[in-house]
Amino acid sequence: MNAIAEISPALIPGGVVLDELVEARGPWSAVIAAGDVLTIVDLDGNQAVDCILYAAKDTSTRYSAAVTIATQGSIFLTTGSVLRADSGQKLMTVVADEVGIHDTIGGACSQESNTLRYGQHTHEQHACVENFLIEGGKWDLGKKDLVSNINWFMNVPVDPDGALGIVDGLSAPGKRVALRAEVDTLVLVSNCPQINNPCNGFNPTPVRMIVTRPEARA
Repeated sequence: MNAIAEISPALIPGGVVLDELVEARGPWSAVIAAGDVLTIVDLDGNQAVDCILYAAKDTSTRYSAAVTIATQGSIFLTTGSVLRADSGQKLMTVVADEVGIHDTIGGACSQESNTLRYGQHTHEQHACVENFLIEGGKWDLGKKDLVSNINWFMNVPVDPDGALGIVDGLSAPGKRVALRAEVDTLVLVSNCPQINNPCNGFNPTPVRMIVTRPEARA
């Protein structure tokens, strides 16, 4: 894909440990070593990237939206946000962000939620929960291990009356967010396949995952 060559590399410089393309609608996972930085690149813009984090050495320690939100006092993620487990343990920190707002409360699409929201004709459409189950199986994770997820690049405003909306994203082609692992962290991703709301501009597209090791750790 030409776009991958045109976009500048990771937000945090260092030796490249991993550089992979996640196809549109596809799953992805990797263990990011403590101190390494994962940059997620929204290649074509307006693509939601659903994400769950686990401590690699003990996957019962996993991302908690509730603890992360309560600790930082905000439902949105951006530079400086610390992604925490239910114990309060730090898993990853957002160290750079070119978008400014990422969602913590919109959840992941599933065949069931698609049917409820958009009609029975959507029931067979592939969804994020299925991606998480497919990719999680590689790490002995199942449905019981799925928790509330992060939606990188997704825009979910909250109205004064508490109603949520899923609207066009604030990202653009080539925009990036960078996460530093505070412990060895298993990152589980669904490059969202949703086509029934604007979170992907009704057209899912690929994203790029780059892991760098800052020179101080080389």
